[in-house]
Amino acid sequence: MKDFDHIMSVWQGQPKQDQLSVDDALKQVKKGVRSIKTQLYWGIVAMLAVLVLTFVILFFFVFKSALTYAGLFIMLFTMLMYAVMIIRNYRILGKHDATQNPTDYLQDLKLYQRNRAKINGWFFYLYLLLISLGLSLYFVEILQTASTFYKASIYTITIAWFVFLTFWYKKRIFRNEEEKLSLMIDRLERLQGQFE
Repeated sequence: MKDFDHIMSVWQGQPKQDQLSVDDALKQVKKGVRSIKTQLYWGIVAMLAVLVLTFVILFFFVFKSALTYAGLFIMLFTMLMYAVMIIRNYRILGKHDATQNPTDYLQDLKLYQRNRAKINGWFFYLYLLLISLGLSLYFVEILQTASTFYKASIYTITIAWFVFLTFWYKKRIFRNEEEKLSLMIDRLERLQGQFE
């Protein structure tokens, strides 16, 4: 019985969680979402620019090899898939205002977090694999007449770029975004818990 009384006294002696100020929490959440939306916006702009460039190359340049066209189609399709996904995520974040209905907003953030987990997981590797395949097929004809040194340089730079994206950029950027999202969701859940 002494052990139970001791556990009860320790449990009751624990400090209660600080109450969140509604205004401060909502301002912080809106600031975090605005930051993520800005990143997504510039990602959409960049992806659309690259899509237009690839489209122009595909339909306004003449190539001899069907492999070159296949590579360009693979890259165009892959970038289009990615563009659709990030536009969808951008729309999810912009659908509700945190001050109007925090519960719906919390659900939207959780949906966005699940969608980003897909992109950060298997889709990122699929995207890199398909872009690599497309570039490889495209480079077959483009680098056909190039010197061995130039070919080796282009392939080395391309491989180094994909390794950089896979092992450094992905972890750093996606982890940073995941931490921001988790913090925002935690704040909204704590805020919601205060009013239940």
